[in-house]
Amino acid sequence: MTGFIRPELRAQFWRWRETICGAALALIGLWAGIGPGGLVGALGWFLAAVGAGLAITGIQRGRFRGRASDGPGTVDVDEGQIVYFGPLTGGAMALGDLAELAILRTGVTAHWRLKSSTESLFIPLNADGSDALFDAFTTLPGLKVERMLRVLGETTAHDTVIWTRGPVRVPTDRLH
Repeated sequence: MTGFIRPELRAQFWRWRETICGAALALIGLWAGIGPGGLVGALGWFLAAVGAGLAITGIQRGRFRGRASDGPGTVDVDEGQIVYFGPLTGGAMALGDLAELAILRTGVTAHWRLKSSTESLFIPLNADGSDALFDAFTTLPGLKVERMLRVLGETTAHDTVIWTRGPVRVPTDRLH
C-alpha cells in the first residue's frame, strides 16, 4: 500500500505535518466551539486556540525544512549539544558556548557557521538531520525566528550573521 500516494506528495505532507494537524485541530475546535456551547463549547475554543498555535509553529518548521537532506554528513542534536559528522570535517558544539550563528553562501554549498569563542563548526544546510537544528536554534536567547527563516530562503551570494550572543554583564558588587 506504499504506492498509493506519490513519494513527492508524501514528502510534502511530512514537511507540513504540524501545520496540517494544527489546522485540523483548529477546525474541530471551531466546530465544537460554535456548536452546543457550555463545557463542550469552552473545550472547543480551547482546542481551536491550541490548533492555531500548532499551525503557526508548523508553518515555521515547514519553511525551515524546505531543503533537501541529501547533503554531506549527518547532524545530531542531543541535550544542547550539536554534533556534525561529515565526510571530511566534523565536530561538536554546545549551545551554551555558541557566540554567533551565521549562514555562509560564498562557497560551493551553503553552510551554517556556529562560532564559539575558541572554534567554528561548519554544517551544510542540506546535511542529513539538519531539521533538528530548528529546535536547537529557537532556544537561543534573542533569536528572531522570522528573520532566520527569511535569510534561509534568500538566494543571495553573501554571508549573513543571524544571531550573536549579547555582551555578558558582570554584576558589580556594591556595598550600598
